[in-house]
Amino acid sequence: MSRILILGGTRNLGHVAATHLMECGHTVAVLNRGITPDELPAEIERIRATRGTGMLQSAVGSRDFDLILDLTTYNRDDAIEAVQAFRGKAKRYVFISSGQVYLVRDGAHRPFQEDHYAGGLMIPPASGTSDFESWKYGADKRDAEEVFNAAWADERFPVTTLRLPMVASHRDSYGRIQGYLARLFDGGPILIPDEEGLPIRHVYVNDVARVIALMCDSSSGIGGAFNISFGQSMFLRDYLTMLGNIAGKDPATVRAPRTELETKLLLPDCSPFSGTWMSELDGSRAGRELIRGDFEYSRPEEYLAAIVDDYRDRWVRHGVVPATYRQRGRELAFARNQQFR
Repeated sequence: MSRILILGGTRNLGHVAATHLMECGHTVAVLNRGITPDELPAEIERIRATRGTGMLQSAVGSRDFDLILDLTTYNRDDAIEAVQAFRGKAKRYVFISSGQVYLVRDGAHRPFQEDHYAGGLMIPPASGTSDFESWKYGADKRDAEEVFNAAWADERFPVTTLRLPMVASHRDSYGRIQGYLARLFDGGPILIPDEEGLPIRHVYVNDVARVIALMCDSSSGIGGAFNISFGQSMFLRDYLTMLGNIAGKDPATVRAPRTELETKLLLPDCSPFSGTWMSELDGSRAGRELIRGDFEYSRPEEYLAAIVDDYRDRWVRHGVVPATYRQRGRELAFARNQQFR
């Protein structure tokens, strides 16, 4: 079995991947600051270090690993630190990147394929706006990818980059799906822009963990970058209908101009999947070159049922309010005004 180090591992994908890898029989350690409480099994080792302080190298000492999963590199400096700290310490280094590396490209077409990565970037949005922050996230992830690519080319640093779209998860810290569920269960309308919007194509968090587990026993894809995503898209109206059917609630919507929802600071929280910074990835290359075999992604109707059950059982029972739901009072007031116009 493999020795695995996860940079992060406290929340969402890190928690799910650590638990799944341990259940597969691997020896797992997580490296993080130790500030955020975790719910990981006691069998998983905790290593404490803070990124950007030169502590990574001393934290792992002379140890090496079969696989390092990097969930906490967000920019060029993070990547440089990682290469320096883990040079010669991993047989495979898995860097989690984002589909937003395509969204900052000038002229790339959906659904994005790996060949769409190369090329010029769009002009940055105005500084201080949410669009700028989304652009910067994608641009910074590209910078990090370039550092790892250079390390592979120059010294065969054994990196594999996984580009992820929105990850559908029981443990999403933003509570995006959970926010839609809270609105379905309170019976009030969901505010959405009066447009069709971009197609939705996500990936289930458990499927990403399964992909990573398959990589423990393979050298396929080292030096490459791969989209990890379910292979079909749908529009928001169909997504909400599916989610409502699973939850047993009929979704009611109120439509308004996007600019008005943005001016009132209701978007993106009122409808996170109406955003303009949601990627749509073609994952077929990963199926040919990385995953292979008979791997199948979970369909939305399958994983949404599990997320709905978890929301009812865990979120509601413990009184956890999704971050995207905290402005609900303003949304309802806005919806009433819209209906009386």
